[in-house]
Amino acid sequence: MNPTRLMRWQWPLAVGLIALAALPVVLRYLVFWPMDQWQVDVEVYRDAGVSILTGRPIYAAMTEPPQLLPFTYPPFAAILAMPLAWVPFGVAGWLWTAAQVAATTAIVWYAGWRLIHRAGPWVPLASAALVAPMLWLHPVSDGIRFGQVNAFMVLACLMDLRRPRPGLLKRVPPGVLVGLAMSIKLTPGVFVIHYLVNRRWREAATAVGTAVGVTLGSWVLLPEASFAFWGGALQDPARLGPNFGTSNQSMRGFLLRVGPEGGVGTAIWLVLVVVVGVFGFRLARQMWLRGDSIGEVAVVGLLACLLSPVAWIHHFHWVVVVVFALLGAQPWKRSRAGARWRSRRLVAGLVVWAWFLLRMPWWGITYLDHPEWPELPGRILQNADVAGGVVALVLLWWVGREPERGARSEVLAEPTTFARADHP
Repeated sequence: MNPTRLMRWQWPLAVGLIALAALPVVLRYLVFWPMDQWQVDVEVYRDAGVSILTGRPIYAAMTEPPQLLPFTYPPFAAILAMPLAWVPFGVAGWLWTAAQVAATTAIVWYAGWRLIHRAGPWVPLASAALVAPMLWLHPVSDGIRFGQVNAFMVLACLMDLRRPRPGLLKRVPPGVLVGLAMSIKLTPGVFVIHYLVNRRWREAATAVGTAVGVTLGSWVLLPEASFAFWGGALQDPARLGPNFGTSNQSMRGFLLRVGPEGGVGTAIWLVLVVVVGVFGFRLARQMWLRGDSIGEVAVVGLLACLLSPVAWIHHFHWVVVVVFALLGAQPWKRSRAGARWRSRRLVAGLVVWAWFLLRMPWWGITYLDHPEWPELPGRILQNADVAGGVVALVLLWWVGREPERGARSEVLAEPTTFARADHP
């Protein structure tokens, strides 16, 4: 059969397989989930859009009981949320879920292209086969549960840094998408630090300039909301919810749960930030120098979760990129050494995928509900995603120790099949 015709009939089948894979998560969180907890973050975004359209203060409004959640994002995010206010809440929740699945599919496409396009004419089915298990990861399904923005943040940063640059962005200066992501959520600013560490001044300036320009434009459109956010809401940690809760899987969240408290705990956290930050940014630099942009994004994304004061479980959507960074391009010939390195990468990727597939933090909570049981195993489980982020960093360093034999040219070379698929 002609390869073009073969791929043409596969695409509808691939879409169907992805929808089927998403079905368990969608049924759980959009069909059988309690309505008072249904798509609570989409409700927050939509209410911000409603506030703009009706003239009420964005940062004083709360969602309906029992959640009573405030809007915690910059004013630019509220502007982007306005279309959600034009449709009923139920419709907005379903559309947002479909968009999250589509964004996660795009993340797999851009992060896993080195593997996907080795499938030749079976690219559509290979894509679906790789997307399906990513939708079941705890951070990804948690994002669908709440109706979160992390899939879009990860996609934006990945598209901005990935090399070869996606065809859609050939004319967009590198740094623009990172800057736009920073205008919606502050945590992508960790990529600016990465740029500065590597003296990539133009990309850093573009990202910061884009964020500043968008923020100033939002200030002109929404001056009162901008004063309310930058002058008050941003400094109010209570708006984010209890930072010591299990959902906060940053290093600071871990210390808030296990102690010590006060100045000593803060000092330990700062030391950990320095140690993990130095290791992580150095590793990201090595990835960049080797031409491995997928590994580069994976490392910096993990740092965004570990170093931030607050990193909810769904913030670890970066794990999708991490898995493909660990799997790599698999460029090795059939040899004993090549088989050893392929096995190392495969094991590392499966370890991280399985780790974040399991809902260990919530297992820890269930365990700790039994005070007669030893506390330590429960605490270990409760903080599993923090540990998983550190383990993933170490594994990225471990698989990156393979010899350089042809690695850079393999990473930078764009397969012919990818060029046809990504540059219509």
